[in-house]
Amino acid sequence: MYFTDRGIEELEKRRGDEDITFAWLAERLRTFVDLNPEFETPVERLAVWLARLDDEDPDDE
Repeated sequence: MYFTDRGIEELEKRRGDEDITFAWLAERLRTFVDLNPEFETPVERLAVWLARLDDEDPDDE
């Protein structure tokens, strides 16, 4: 188990039944980066990865 799994599990346990929009998530990510600028690059990479999930190259499968 990765260290980050504990945070992901807590998120799922506390908020797993909620419905959210990507607009809400984007605003929370912006707020997080404003408060923690040292995490700008990982948050940006996560956001880009989420945004491009459907763009996977069929040749990579």
